[in-house]
Amino acid sequence: MAKQIVYGDEARNKLVEGIDAVANAVKVTLGPAARTVVLEKSWGSPTIINDGVTIAKDIELEDAFANMGAKLIQEVASKTQDNAGDGTSTASVMTQALVHQGMRNVTAGASPVAL
Repeated sequence: MAKQIVYGDEARNKLVEGIDAVANAVKVTLGPAARTVVLEKSWGSPTIINDGVTIAKDIELEDAFANMGAKLIQEVASKTQDNAGDGTSTASVMTQALVHQGMRNVTAGASPVAL
């Protein structure tokens, strides 16, 4: 299979799309009034859960470039789980906010490498 290569704004926008998809799914589990999420499994009955890292790991997007962004958030949640044991939803939402602020700066003319 031939590799697709995407540059510039198109690449950044696809990554943000994937980051947003996972972070928005995990976001509802944050805080004292956390809601639950139903995960569909290919086998067995659906799983009802409010654990951010489990939700993040279960998401796979069809678009390969957006899926790369999703994998970034999954890695953030996984590393947070490994190191702290908790706070995966918070880390995911904070990463999403960091990426959006970075995108604003890049749009305003800042160098993506310098950020």
